[in-house]
Amino acid sequence: MKNKLKQFLELYFAFVKIGAFTFGGGLAMMPIMQRELIEKRGWITEEELIDYFAIGQSTPGIIAVNVATFVGYKKLGWLGGIIGTIGVVTPSWVIIMLLAGAISSVDKYPVAQKALKGINVAVAALLTSVIVKFSKKTIKNIWNALFMLLAFALIYFFKVQSVWIILASLIIGSLLTLYRQKKQKTSVSQKEGE
Repeated sequence: MKNKLKQFLELYFAFVKIGAFTFGGGLAMMPIMQRELIEKRGWITEEELIDYFAIGQSTPGIIAVNVATFVGYKKLGWLGGIIGTIGVVTPSWVIIMLLAGAISSVDKYPVAQKALKGINVAVAALLTSVIVKFSKKTIKNIWNALFMLLAFALIYFFKVQSVWIILASLIIGSLLTLYRQKKQKTSVSQKEGE
């Protein structure tokens, strides 16, 4: 029982740390999650993190909360999912409760505005780093690269909502997988018939 409690506490505080040191939303948490969950603790693989972010992006709710739920569930079952979720939202909840009254007055302080602009630049650098690193893992052929560029163009230039890109990717990926499986079965059947 003590060992289980220790695991729950480790899970909770790992996600408290992730939630406390991340600015800029769910995708900005990716580098910290990678460091904490993959490199430091070995709880998940990079491929799993990419999958969790993809699922978290395409399901309702906040990406970081969804990922915390997935990782917690994988590590310690349904209770782990709940604890991971509570852990990742705890810092935001505490900070928001403390700063709720001061938020409206941030516009009055140029130092606060400059600090927020600096945080935005740092978040952009972190996201660029993540994109480069994970692109190496996910773009395995020319078709993946072309599809990524098409998705980028549709979102950036034509303002297509990302939900439609995600749904299209799901459908196209499923159809391609079914086609490959059918082709593979046909090839195996032909070899057996010879």
